[in-house]
Amino acid sequence: MQETIFSTPRRHANLLQVVQSYYQLTKPRIILLLLITTAGGMWIAAKGQVEPVLLIVTLLSGAFAAGAANTINCLYDRDIDYIMERTRHRPLPSGRIQPRDALIFAIALTFAAFLLLALFANLLAAGLAMAGIVCYVLVYTHWLKRHTTQNIVIGGAAGAIPPLVGWAAVTGELSWAAWVLFAIIFLWTPPHFWALAVLIREDYAKVGVPMLPVVEGNESTAKQIFYYTLILIPVTLLLVYPLHTLGWLYGAIAVLLGGIFVQKAWQLIQQSSDLQVARSLFKYSIFYLMLLCAGMAIDSLPLTQRFTIALSHHLQVLLANLLTLSGSAGL
Repeated sequence: MQETIFSTPRRHANLLQVVQSYYQLTKPRIILLLLITTAGGMWIAAKGQVEPVLLIVTLLSGAFAAGAANTINCLYDRDIDYIMERTRHRPLPSGRIQPRDALIFAIALTFAAFLLLALFANLLAAGLAMAGIVCYVLVYTHWLKRHTTQNIVIGGAAGAIPPLVGWAAVTGELSWAAWVLFAIIFLWTPPHFWALAVLIREDYAKVGVPMLPVVEGNESTAKQIFYYTLILIPVTLLLVYPLHTLGWLYGAIAVLLGGIFVQKAWQLIQQSSDLQVARSLFKYSIFYLMLLCAGMAIDSLPLTQRFTIALSHHLQVLLANLLTLSGSAGL
């Protein structure tokens, strides 16, 4: 539609500007969150003792895979990106990078991600990374994004794959705990993304993308956000019970963070037209995921585990003594 405009070449003044344009093409802010969840999966799987080289290679590979998927997403969406004010200055719609060059860049990143994971980790991790790219590009970007209000729900599976990659890189398999990590990210995605969609609803409406706030309105979207947030909280606690993968410290952190998340989601229901409330929820959803993963990492450290075991033992002894004293007093 706007091909003649956004394919017009624009010269970069120097090599640094070329690098910056390709860097922007990968959507680095999104990649950071994906890498945090990848590291969280690795940390738990390794019980807080991740091999440094494997950690670095897996995160680098994850960045390459996510960058490839995001680049293809930008390539596919360059027509609507040109129309939306928020995105029209991206490298492709602005003409700073040509579609052919972006495609070559994405292919190179994909091969680099697969080879690094296959050589330094295992084929399962490499295959999962490729599955993430396919899911994001074909399922979300091509099939769902422009055709259904549930695009981000089903497409959210792509964003939930990184912790599986991290887990597989360490263990070579996928346990129930790994799939709980997948479920956490899967359920977190709709509240996070719909809060953003409320903020930029007019942009989506302008280009005909059927995001939930565009089709059903802010009030319905706020209710959906609240429901997903309520479901998310007990799922985060499955790592404590019945799986016993993490301990009470993580459990306390998950409950505290989840409680704030629910409170903000409920506030959006009460003020569904207030963009400041939606913005607050969106920003908190990012901090929520970062802090939740940090809680997983801290809880899985050997030092933390020894401390919690010792504390639990002392509490049991104290409780036993109190019961003994109360029994003696009763006599």
